[in-house]
Amino acid sequence: MEEVNELGVSAGPGPRKGRSRVTVKDLARDLGMSVSTVSRAFYAEAVVAPATRELVLKRARELGYRPNPMAQSLKTNRTQIAGMVVSDITNPFYPEVMSRLAAGLHEIGMNVMLISAPQAGEIDDAVKLLLSYQPDLVIILAATLSSEAMQECRKAGSPCIFFNRLSSDPDSFGVSCDNAKGGVKAADFLIERNHKRLAYISAYADASTNMERRDGFLNRVVERDLARPLVIEAGSFSYEAGYEAAGAFGELEARPDGVFCANDIVALGFIDGVRNRLGLDVPGDISVVGFDDIAMAGWPSHGLTTVGQPVDEMVSATVELAATLAADPREKPIVIRLAPHAIVERTTTRRR
Repeated sequence: MEEVNELGVSAGPGPRKGRSRVTVKDLARDLGMSVSTVSRAFYAEAVVAPATRELVLKRARELGYRPNPMAQSLKTNRTQIAGMVVSDITNPFYPEVMSRLAAGLHEIGMNVMLISAPQAGEIDDAVKLLLSYQPDLVIILAATLSSEAMQECRKAGSPCIFFNRLSSDPDSFGVSCDNAKGGVKAADFLIERNHKRLAYISAYADASTNMERRDGFLNRVVERDLARPLVIEAGSFSYEAGYEAAGAFGELEARPDGVFCANDIVALGFIDGVRNRLGLDVPGDISVVGFDDIAMAGWPSHGLTTVGQPVDEMVSATVELAATLAADPREKPIVIRLAPHAIVERTTTRRR
């Protein structure tokens, strides 16, 4: 015997249990309205009497009806998809950010499609794959795009927002911490605690985050009449890179007593490296400061002193920009820089 749903629609032959999917035609028949009237009720910009819209939405919730997003996109020429591309998903900073970004984008009615590129060089391919789903916009985390890929996004009408790591393209959108000011904060913090010989553990040489933090730190130290800090190239924003940088640190004739690292995960690797490979005490022999204030930095086993990123403010600014671009992708490019939070002092630093 055939099963029927609440509206009397057959569930079809076979052993399938439960009600069949309710369609817009079923909903219209139930309400005694035309299909076009019911359909328009789901579009905020459509002209529908408020009482009618409220009645349609209420009944739709009761019956479990959901509009087909693909059908809606054909009518509006918008997919409500925010594509998110990340190449450094192993960095704890980005999973923390992605969960907050996704929640904020959902609140403005956007669906999130995440694509991870295992290698930084695969970002272009990841973006081109994403564009096949016609996202309304693309958010790039921890990566840069080639000019060719940027042009592909423009042709597709999908503007790019660079989060945290900015693009060198002057026509791109971006939201970032003011990293140079963060570097200044780290320099002032160490100098005011009587550190005299300073160093910077550098990550990706061409990443905007690394360059700005490095330059802000180095220039501030010189401004305050100390010797220009040594720069040790770690090569990437990773624990392993920080650990290996400890080896180069151990080869220095006059070891610095204060070190600023490109980010928290590099700092944690560096701390373990100088402890395990060099037998140095942190903070007894050397103070270490990171950047980001990821959750791991506050764990009792790490207690990392770090420059706090304004993550909540950056996420809010990105979501607001996404809402603006979803409504009108022709908005003029803008880069938003937000002031870093105060340094969070923990147990990897001390006064000399």
